[in-house]
Amino acid sequence: MRKIWFLLPLYCLGEGDFISDYEYGQMLYHNPRGISCASCHGSDGRGKDIVEYTNKDEKRVVIRGIDISRKSFDEIQKTVARNHPIMPKYYLTDEEIFAIYYYLQRKNFPDRFKKKKIEPIEEYIPPLEEMNVTGV
Repeated sequence: MRKIWFLLPLYCLGEGDFISDYEYGQMLYHNPRGISCASCHGSDGRGKDIVEYTNKDEKRVVIRGIDISRKSFDEIQKTVARNHPIMPKYYLTDEEIFAIYYYLQRKNFPDRFKKKKIEPIEEYIPPLEEMNVTGV
């Protein structure tokens, strides 16, 4: 028990979670359970060519993973939950699906997540004594 006391300051300084929501989503996106989402949807979720071949009519056929970067959470959730003719079924929880959604949104649209600067109030607010407030 004595040996772990040196870890106490690190625990107290920690921000709570061992891994951020963004990192968790990134981890799930790149290796959910077997085949990576990035294998078909690209590293940023904007889609990529999966396979290309020439069919028996000598026509070039390209199977492409769709752009999921602009899909809503509900759309992604419904797609992952159903049996899909090409996409494997991952059996992800709603929390895992949301982590992937959050990762894609933050990666592709970082401006949506910037903290807004709060401007200081320039107006002078007098103390109560100067305001002639009665009953305080």
